[in-house]
Amino acid sequence: MSLLVVGLSHRSAPVSVLERAALSADAQIKLLQDTVAAEPATEAAVLATCNRIELYADVDKFHAGVAELSTLLAQHSGVGLEELTPYLYVHYEDRAVHHFFSVACGLDSMVVGEGQILGQIKDSLARAQDLHTAGRLLNDLFQQALRVGKRAHSETGIDRAGQSLVTFGLEQLSAGAPVEAWAAGKKAVVIGAGSMSSLAAATLARAGVAEIVIANRTLDRAERLVQILTEGDETDVPARAVPMESVPVELTRADVAVSCTGATGLVLSAESIAAAVEGRIGAPVPAPDGGSSRTTVQAGAREAALPPTSVGTEEGCPLDLSAVQGTAGFSVLGEAAVAGMAAADLEQHAAWVDNGAVDAPGRAQRTQAGAGTVITLDLAAESEAIAALAAAAAAVGRIPERRRPEPVAEIPRPVPALFLLDLAMPRDIDAAVHRLAGVRLVDIESLAEASADAPMAADVDQVRRIVSDEVAAFGAALRAAHITPTVVALRAMAADVVAGEIARLDGRLPGLDDKQRGEITQAVKRVVDKLLHAPTVRVKQLAAEPGGAGYADALRTLFDLDPETVAAVSRAEDSTDQHDQNGENRGPA
Repeated sequence: MSLLVVGLSHRSAPVSVLERAALSADAQIKLLQDTVAAEPATEAAVLATCNRIELYADVDKFHAGVAELSTLLAQHSGVGLEELTPYLYVHYEDRAVHHFFSVACGLDSMVVGEGQILGQIKDSLARAQDLHTAGRLLNDLFQQALRVGKRAHSETGIDRAGQSLVTFGLEQLSAGAPVEAWAAGKKAVVIGAGSMSSLAAATLARAGVAEIVIANRTLDRAERLVQILTEGDETDVPARAVPMESVPVELTRADVAVSCTGATGLVLSAESIAAAVEGRIGAPVPAPDGGSSRTTVQAGAREAALPPTSVGTEEGCPLDLSAVQGTAGFSVLGEAAVAGMAAADLEQHAAWVDNGAVDAPGRAQRTQAGAGTVITLDLAAESEAIAALAAAAAAVGRIPERRRPEPVAEIPRPVPALFLLDLAMPRDIDAAVHRLAGVRLVDIESLAEASADAPMAADVDQVRRIVSDEVAAFGAALRAAHITPTVVALRAMAADVVAGEIARLDGRLPGLDDKQRGEITQAVKRVVDKLLHAPTVRVKQLAAEPGGAGYADALRTLFDLDPETVAAVSRAEDSTDQHDQNGENRGPA
């Protein structure tokens, strides 16, 4: 059996596709059940977050597994297979392990280095264990991924490379200002009471907001979150719980709202947000020149980028500029663009008109003053260029030129009265809110755009090395474990042979006493153990190396082991592991 992962994330699919493909809790359960019921897969686990949907499975056939998992993802996400396929990625065996460990370390997150993914992996494992869809392979994989992720955070500074999605979202809302300074004194509403909403509430409390209101469809969960916030030692922020029906009223008094629910439809419409900020819109933000600040910066950048003209005067130009309208601001750059001439060539021609002398038919030369340099020009080429330029000027009615563009006036937006952070997938807040005056909305889509340019710390390279080492170790352990049932079956067969020979000895030598029989039995066992010790140890070492999977088959063939006996050992080990993992020692905290 081999590990296969099929999925899509913010790196492979646009947010609009991720939003449509998002799986509800019930859909995830049904997907797991249908996956293990399918022929290629014996184990399955789903990792579904706000920016990824991945299906992990232990399969016996690669191509059949890819086809089946892709089809199941499409069926349960509601996105057609043909539409979904271009955005899917597939990882197999060691590459699948490498991908998952990278995910666990936060290297594949929208915000590199964020640690929230570890909790999501733990939840995914617990769900698969509860449904009995995680066997030995996926239990080992997920638990090792949790250890690798914790190791990356404890041994490196990956935490400095990024932060939680909540913190990153608040930084985008504050538009570059320190989050603590921006949040101080603000009234916040948190919609939802799940893990992401709890993190948002705690982050806002630490940032220094004046009040937090928790709204949830189940009021009891909102009240428990309020209790956690108010009883904690880190903050003393006032908090209260309200039902979802109270959200429109609470938004009229709020300065910032964070929403992350499991709803399949919109929680906040553009109309409800518009009603919440009606009458609260602040004054527009003035730009230094009376226009928008963005226009001023862009215009300034364009002006700085334009080089000064290489001709400071129009005197000596062979064109009849007086006959052409709109020659103010005449630029060599504009002429060159139309006539196909370089600015330096035209400048040399103008100098030749003033001071040049013809020394040969169709050619001219000029001596540069004080330098003794002779510049030779081709009159025929010059004439053709001037004729082309004159024709262009006659066609358009003026000398073509490259003018500096005038700044485009933009209507300055008012100061936001309400800041919104939407961390749900699919989205909770209508995207049309982006167009509302007095509102600033940051959602998964805008976070994806902002994170594309986020700097990465040097510690990321160290985490990548940790991932590579852990992948190699996990692969070796997996390959070694793969041959263990064969070794156990071999030793069991040897024990049966010893028992049979001792029984035969009893028939031939009935006069042996118990001591003599025991000595003979021990001697035979020691001989068998010594003969098997070196081969079994060595075959485990060889099997742990890349490409060592074939040693188990070789061992079964050489000793004529019954495949069913080996399979029985594997089932017994899996049953023991499943009991341990579903019992008190379910997995790492």
